[in-house]
This record gives sequence, C-alpha cells and structure tokens, in this order.
Amino acid sequence: MNDRAEQQNILIVMADQLSAKALGCYGNSEVISPTIDKLADRGVLFENAYTNSPLCTPARYALMTGQYISHCGGYDNAAYMPTTMPTFAHYLRLMGYKTYLSGKMHFVGPDQLHGFEERVTTDIYPADFGWIPDWTNADKRMDLWYHNMSSVKQAGVAAITNQFSYDDEVGHQAMRVIYDHVRSQDPRPMCLVTSFMHPHDPYATRQKYWDLYENVQISLPEVPRPESCNQDPHNLRLERAMALDAVDLSEAEIIRARRAYYGNVSYVDEWLGRLTATLDECGMADNTSIVFISDHGDMLGEYGLWYKMTFREWSCRIPMIVYDPRQFKSRRVKQAVSLVDVLPTLLDLAQRGGDTGKPAPIDVLDGRSLVPLCMGQDINDPDRTVSEYLGEGAAAPMLMIRRGRYKYIECRTDPDLLFDIESDPNEEINLAEDQAYEKVLTKFKSEAANHWDADQMRDTVIASQKRRRAVHQALQKGRVQQWDFNPQQDASEQYSRSHMDLTEFDINSRSPRPRPFNPRFK
Repeated sequence: MNDRAEQQNILIVMADQLSAKALGCYGNSEVISPTIDKLADRGVLFENAYTNSPLCTPARYALMTGQYISHCGGYDNAAYMPTTMPTFAHYLRLMGYKTYLSGKMHFVGPDQLHGFEERVTTDIYPADFGWIPDWTNADKRMDLWYHNMSSVKQAGVAAITNQFSYDDEVGHQAMRVIYDHVRSQDPRPMCLVTSFMHPHDPYATRQKYWDLYENVQISLPEVPRPESCNQDPHNLRLERAMALDAVDLSEAEIIRARRAYYGNVSYVDEWLGRLTATLDECGMADNTSIVFISDHGDMLGEYGLWYKMTFREWSCRIPMIVYDPRQFKSRRVKQAVSLVDVLPTLLDLAQRGGDTGKPAPIDVLDGRSLVPLCMGQDINDPDRTVSEYLGEGAAAPMLMIRRGRYKYIECRTDPDLLFDIESDPNEEINLAEDQAYEKVLTKFKSEAANHWDADQMRDTVIASQKRRRAVHQALQKGRVQQWDFNPQQDASEQYSRSHMDLTEFDINSRSPRPRPFNPRFK
C-alpha cells in the first residue's frame, strides 16, 4: 500500500434527475435505497438542498463554478462555458489533486475537460449547440429533442437501454480509476467525480430492479393534475412543452413509470455501494470524503407534470450528503443550501490534507462553504438559496428564492407564487394572494429585484440564443468537426508489453504490494 494515509481523497457521486423526495433518507418509504440511506445515516444530510436550475447543463455549470447560471452563462442545455471559467477541478489541481471525471457533465463546446486532468468516458449528450431553445418563438416545440410522453407511456422493463450501456461503463471506469490510483506512483490525492445518467428518464429498468418492487405499494402522485384554470401559468407552458395532452394516461401507467424510476434509483444505489466497497478494498475508505448529489429532480406525475424544468419541490429539491467521519458527526441540517455551495465546500475538505493552501477565488463565488454546517455551527448562516430557470418551456427569466420556511417564485409573465414549505409541503396554497403575507411577499420581491434585472437578463439570454444558433448552423455546413469527447487510451502501456520488466510491472500493478521477491539468480 502506498503512503497516503493522511491525504484526503474526494469521491463525488452524482445522480441525474434524482429528487430528494424519492429517497428513503428523505422520507420516501417506498424507494429501496439502502446504501444511500446508510451514507446519510452516517454522514451529514442536508434536508433542504436545491438545484440552482432545474435542468441538466445549467445545474452542472452551477456545481462546477460555484456561480449562479446568470453569472456563469449556463442558461440552457446548449450553453457554452468558456475555457477560462474556473471550476472546482481547476482549484483542486492548484491544491495538488489529481482530478478525474467518469460520466456525464454535459459540457458544451470544444473544451470537454474544464479542469479535469483525466476523463475516462465520453458524455451521453451532445457537445454542440444543437439543443438551443428559442424564446422569440417559445410556443414552438423542438420535436427532435424536447421531452414528450413516450417515456411514461413506454415505461417498464428492458434488458438494455442507451442509458444502461452508458452507466455500466461509467461505474466500471470509476472503479478502475480507484484501482489505478491506489497502485499509482503518483503521490497526489484523488478527486473522482462519478456521474451517472440514472434515474433520468426513460422510465425503463432492468428486471432485477423492477422485481425489487414486486410487493411494494407504489403511490400515485399526492397532487393530481389540476384543471387548467387552477394550474399556474408556468406549469401550463410545461404541459404544452412536453405534449402532455397528446396522450391519455391511466393510473396504472403512472404507477408503472414511478416503479421503473424507483428501480433505477435502486440501480444508482447499487453502484454507490460498489464504489464505496472499492474504496474499502483499496484501503482508502478512512481518508476519502464522499459527496452524494443530483443535478435536479423529477416531478413523477405531481401536478400532472413529468421530468423537471419547474421550481416545485419534486423537480427542484435534490439530495445532498457529505460523508467524512474523521471530521463530521452524523447530523441532519435544515438550512437551505444549493449546488453553488459545493465548490467552496470541496476546497475546505481538500485543505485538510493538502500540501498547498486554499487558493483565493478567481471569480466571485455565489456559494458558501458548508463545512461549518457540517460541524454543527449554524451561527449567521443565511438559510437562503436561489434557483434560476432560463431554458426551454419558459419565455422569460424565472427566479426561485428559498429562505427559511418560505419559497418565492417570480416570472415577469406570471403571477407571483409564495409557499410555506413547512405547513404546505405540496405547495398547494399560494400565499402571494393572502393579504396576511404582504410583508413577506414585499421582502421577497425586493430580494428578486436586487438579484437581477429580469428584462435585461431576458435580452441577454435571447442574444446568446441567436448567436449560438447562427454558429451552430454555420458549423453544420461542409465538413462537420464534432466536439464530443473521445477518451484516450495508450494500449502500448497497458497490461503486458515486451518493453516492460514483467515481474516489476506485475508487482507494481498489485495493491497492496506483495512481499519483496529476491531470487538467487539475481
């Protein structure tokens, strides 16, 4: 075994479209997620963690940069992040870490690393500008890539899917990174991001995970689809965006889709177990901090909606668990936090065992370190977070502010929404219409006005959409040079090759190292 006992490794395990409300540790008694629940029981669970945008690429840009999407430019699923944008992978490399990425991060543009030293898989989604919404024609469906109801209507069992092919590779490559790291002569600690596609739709799961729920009573959504006169305007836009009325859904079909989704949660849970077992097998369990998160959630039929793109709890609230038993006791934290808080938290975790100090932020960060909350120090914590939406299914900037027990949602084209999440967890009572909450609403409206100029933000987003659309059209003419990442391998340095001392190579490829071998003929 190499001498790394005091170095703090970091493993980030990320699920895609996993709602906090779809896990046992967050109160869902139907979902089978024993590994995640065990990690939560032994670690620090953030009860009110939110995405900074309920859409894949924007959420991941917020995670990587520690900035809101209005600041880092991560507006939608075809948003471009400049190579000069600092990410936590850059900062950790400055602190002496070797940074790895296995799986999805939905980077768009020719830079598919953004600070990661090694990337061991390609991405499952395109790296070009093909998925750009058009706010100047917001009612037009992009049928090539918009969500529709096929995932729900066709839910069930599948032996293999595009997503299973991808995630099987993501998990195995991540295990290989851990094995290679512990055998390496490189003295640096490891930061490995393992980012799975599941339980993101389509709602198709393998038979073994489907069978886990054979005797589980899967509930229907707590809030059924309201009449259109009672549905808020943004939800009505999402109904059109996902072509909800193009199909009729039975209760059996809704339950079937939720069962398949839960099965894929169990699949991710199984992979978390394999990764933590690999850390233990390699003697790295005691000095590896684990962060378990998702980019956003899934409505799963609540309010009649599916997928994400809304600030309602099933879509916007995410799991966030920090496990570092050498530093933190098990606890549950009630303060509102979000993905932008992960970057400063990682830098504090990394500082424990690194040789270099924590670098000063290159850009202003919107997040704060969660280490004080992990340690039970909640004095002066803002208990506040922000989520923005600038993607498809909207035609103007949308803002959510969660502060204390209240959630406020603003869009210039829609009436205000104000919910008391503690007394009304299903968000059925809009307090913005109640005179008794006028002072609360006024304070939130002031916060929103200070956060951004919504009209100027809309102009900025539309200008970006037009620019990217024009560039994309040009790049599709003539010879097309794709930006999709191709993992590099050098087969000449793998396994047994004639230029190697095979005995030495076999010894160095084992962990822990075998006893010294001193033959007489030497």
